[in-house]
Amino acid sequence: MKLLEHQGKQLLDQAGVRVPRGTVVTTVDGARRAAAAIGARVALKSQVPSGKRGKSGGIRFADTPEEAGAAAEALLGTQLGGVTVDTLLVEECADIGTELYVSVLNDPATKGPLVLFSASGGMDIEEVGARDPGLIRRQAVDIRAGLTEQLAAALVGDSDVAEALTDTLLRMYRLYRDLDAELVEINPLVVTTAGEVIALDAKVSLDPGALGRHAELVSGLAVSPDAAGTELERRGRELGLQYMELDGAVGVLANGAGLTMTTLDAVNHYDGKPANFLEIGGDAYTKATPALRLVLDNPRVRSLVVNFCGAFARTDVMTEGVLAAIEELKPQLPIFFSIHGTGEEKAVRLVRERLGIEPCETMDEAVRAAVAAGREGVR
Repeated sequence: MKLLEHQGKQLLDQAGVRVPRGTVVTTVDGARRAAAAIGARVALKSQVPSGKRGKSGGIRFADTPEEAGAAAEALLGTQLGGVTVDTLLVEECADIGTELYVSVLNDPATKGPLVLFSASGGMDIEEVGARDPGLIRRQAVDIRAGLTEQLAAALVGDSDVAEALTDTLLRMYRLYRDLDAELVEINPLVVTTAGEVIALDAKVSLDPGALGRHAELVSGLAVSPDAAGTELERRGRELGLQYMELDGAVGVLANGAGLTMTTLDAVNHYDGKPANFLEIGGDAYTKATPALRLVLDNPRVRSLVVNFCGAFARTDVMTEGVLAAIEELKPQLPIFFSIHGTGEEKAVRLVRERLGIEPCETMDEAVRAAVAAGREGVR
């Protein structure tokens, strides 16, 4: 469950990590008043649960209250990452000397916390890692011992602000642990020209299953699990579907959480990027039409892989539901099927007869074809 930037900064501030002066507003007049109270150059930042807001035009700067009002008027009511911008953070700008990246996250590889530190802050960490993995320092943490001062100090290295950076990492780790968080990230964490360490951004993701342990947090931040996520993810919850929006081009429909995750892993393995997680196992096949519409309403989707494997679940029944959805919605993109298990022969025959296409022999074949089509396709 992703918190908004201002919510994450509130938690960082409470944990003792310095954040800029800022005010949350929902109106143009509110933005003017906030900028006047700060009395310096400000950033107006759209509060939506999506990244790359700067590249998408979701952040503007102002030197006067009048400019802040004009910026707020331009931002409020716009769409960013499929979400309407109705809240802004008006925040004092920092005199940036150096931008760093720091995060604490769940690591599937080590099955524990992982702390990342990079001197290449302010950039997409995925791009930094792809260009030069050596630019990112990593420290796996034994959950029983926690992040020690020695480990944190080794991670940040020697500098004039090493002590302050070490302290920031330790506070971030404690926040991650105390919140049962999945991610606590600051990008950028800046060192100002005066040598101050300040969090200019904040991403905090909580484990929805642990919210029952943090009633005071949910109440204090006005956090609602139903309000979190993108517009498509909220629609998925309303439909009772397990849907997560991702940033790739390959749409995925599969039965069962395990098979869905396997399909996503296969897409990544063949150098593609999945556009979503969407499980339609159990009785979800009866919701095939709204499920397919959910996948197709993601504008990044360029191809679709349908992966069914049935033991107790019948693949012919699930395939019938998806075929009815395809016939109703008539998607204009390539679709690749992989069908195995109970009812397989009938399911394969249905795809041939009703769509005029041949299901792939294996999941790998279907995924490779969908990845290739996702690179080339245009909607």
